[in-house]
Amino acid sequence: MHKNILMKRLTGFFFLLITFLNACKMNTTEADLLIYNGTIYTANNHSGIAGAMYIKSGKIVAIGKLRELEKNFTAKRKIDLKGKYVYPGFYDAHCHFYGYGLNQLTGANLAGTKSFDEVIERVREHHRQHPSYWIQGRGWDQNDWQTKTFPDKSILDSLFPGQPVALRRIDGHALLVNQKALDLAHIDRHTKIPGGEILLKDGKPNGILVDNAMEKVLALIPPPDTNTIREALLLAQKDCFAAGLCSVADAGLEYPVLQQIESLQQEQQLKMRIYAMLSPSQENIEHYVKKGPYTTDRLTVRSIKLYSDGALGSRGAKLKQDYSDRAGTNGLLIHNADYFRRMGKLAIEHGYQVNTHAIGDSANYMLLHIYGELLHGKNDKRWRIEHAQVIDSADFELFGKYSIIPSVQPTHATSDMYWAGERLGKQRLRYAYAYRRLLEQNGYIALGTDFPIEDINPLYTFYAAVARKDLNGYPERGFQKENALSRQDALRGMTIWAAKAAFEENRKGSLETGKAADFVVLDKDIMHIAEDEIPQTTVLFTFVNGEKVFAKNEREKP
Repeated sequence: MHKNILMKRLTGFFFLLITFLNACKMNTTEADLLIYNGTIYTANNHSGIAGAMYIKSGKIVAIGKLRELEKNFTAKRKIDLKGKYVYPGFYDAHCHFYGYGLNQLTGANLAGTKSFDEVIERVREHHRQHPSYWIQGRGWDQNDWQTKTFPDKSILDSLFPGQPVALRRIDGHALLVNQKALDLAHIDRHTKIPGGEILLKDGKPNGILVDNAMEKVLALIPPPDTNTIREALLLAQKDCFAAGLCSVADAGLEYPVLQQIESLQQEQQLKMRIYAMLSPSQENIEHYVKKGPYTTDRLTVRSIKLYSDGALGSRGAKLKQDYSDRAGTNGLLIHNADYFRRMGKLAIEHGYQVNTHAIGDSANYMLLHIYGELLHGKNDKRWRIEHAQVIDSADFELFGKYSIIPSVQPTHATSDMYWAGERLGKQRLRYAYAYRRLLEQNGYIALGTDFPIEDINPLYTFYAAVARKDLNGYPERGFQKENALSRQDALRGMTIWAAKAAFEENRKGSLETGKAADFVVLDKDIMHIAEDEIPQTTVLFTFVNGEKVFAKNEREKP
């Protein structure tokens, strides 16, 4: 009898226990994916670190300590990080995503050449493998050669007398062409182009065209067809995902390219998130600007990209005083002040951001004051100066006064440091590439690479911002180290601050509940390893919207 009573009580207890456990299970949320057993840097306002993250329908639904989260969540799939390190998907705040892919399809890669002879050899080899009427290439930089003067067209004339040749300097602000291209563009010793320069030798064009002078030749090159545009976009995406990039701000896109971006995204082939800065063409203004900001899950169109001057390497950057290494030359303004006022008013009328390329201290001075005229003090329009390389000491405060965002590329500093002092002189150099001082103006700064001008790797951005050294560890104490960024600020600059500079901080840029599940898994902890180890860090996996889009070893399943 006592046994029967005991059995009834035990049965009742187990029934209640099962009911309780089932009720608990019913109260949990089933996620698609659990990431756990690693170090997750959230890059949120508190710079928090988590150990686990639940993802559902491409969004983060919970992040924190696994033991606490698993009380309320289950997951269909789990990924054991095995002690590896997770960061928000890297965001390149200024690059040429489409141009990067197109360059690989249509021209010779001249980056890293150590002499003009090497340039010629690469051009000849590319033309042998990919014959075409227009011979193109990009990436040469005379500052990397033993003879640091601009080349001329004489060798190109002898090799390609009947075909036009157009070879862009690495910064995109100077073009070397042959006589055939000059003839087609009707450029001779009498040609004058506002905002451009045609270099002469013995009174005749020597083949070097700077800034606006390039346009007469570039306008003659047939535009790529639809298939080439699509192939270029997908090629660029592949390399970006391999580098840990989940978002890019493409600085200067045209309507036909944007149409293909949308088409590929709708077909779910292009999964990269793109912040499009529009070239100020009439087609873009009619199709986009006048209709107001345009946003989808993976494409944002709400900014206009303008150019105020050229580049320092080709002496097109507009300076207040002459170049230290060329008396009588202080650079070029590509447009006058009234043009920028007109474009700024158009942007304000239609709710668009203005992002203007400005390298020299004179160009920055002009843009900062024109922005100030239109913005009237503190604001949330988030207009940007792209590059902000050389700033007069008295002008830094204008960034804060008018809430202007500095959008900079740290690897420019470590690429230019060998010769920037020759261009600027010691005094001006002190206020060049001054990222720490720029950060202090508004409390945040956007970081990018400007690829393909610099390497696509965002870890090089992080390293250059923190160490202020090249990949060989030079200089030993860093280049103007007083303007280095902390690791926390460098990470923010290429994640949450890059997103904020594009009005996207509530959607992505940090790993927080409700935001997109865009993240990258690295094999090393870039927040604590020795500085010289940072460039050797490897991207193991890249996820966009909770989907794995890159794996270092495809056979390895995270």
